[in-house]
Amino acid sequence: MYELYIANKNYSSWSLRPWVLMKTRDIAFVERLVPFQPGSNFDAFRRFSPTGKVPCLRDGDTVVWDSLGIAGYLAEKHADLWPRDVAARTWSRCAAAEMHSGFAALRNHCGMSLGVRVRLREWPTALQADIVRLEELWNEGLARFGGPFLGGGDFTIVDAFFCPVAFRVVTYDIQLGATAASYVERLLQLPAMREWQAAGLAERWRDASHDLEIQQYGEVIADLRAPAAA
Repeated sequence: MYELYIANKNYSSWSLRPWVLMKTRDIAFVERLVPFQPGSNFDAFRRFSPTGKVPCLRDGDTVVWDSLGIAGYLAEKHADLWPRDVAARTWSRCAAAEMHSGFAALRNHCGMSLGVRVRLREWPTALQADIVRLEELWNEGLARFGGPFLGGGDFTIVDAFFCPVAFRVVTYDIQLGATAASYVERLLQLPAMREWQAAGLAERWRDASHDLEIQQYGEVIADLRAPAAA
């Protein structure tokens, strides 16, 4: 059976991508959660991942690192993880790749911490441009391929790649138009997303580097997480 190595569910947006894909598409796996370490995670994560990063998928002797690599590997072994329609599939691959490599301002200013609510001190031009592009991308996919998901009727890899953004929308109260906001809510209501969120809120680990990164750009106005471990 697959083994999927991930880190803290409150923080690890990259881990969420393959996890929510496999859960939503009923691909059985064993979860291996290894919390972030104070300082560097490299040595701890190198025990299972060649890059010292998460996520990492192990399938027997095969090791697949990087969320996009994992998605591609799973798509070769399980049907319809990309849309069947050629146009929808091509668009979805481009959109997932754009999310994987782009949106730097969104990542920097709106780090994932699903258990807190943050008021940003400013909304720089680059961040606003990323939000405009997100909404443009989502509106295009939903309009072209009929929804309710970006590539059509089924939840596929491209939706999994935007699931971390759905949590960021809530954390930072990012304002969207009606169509994009409805798509975010659709993602948030997925059983797998609700399961991930509940587990993230229950975690008692704290990672100082992630928390400081969030405080660099905004003020935490609510913390819904379980109390930190003593």
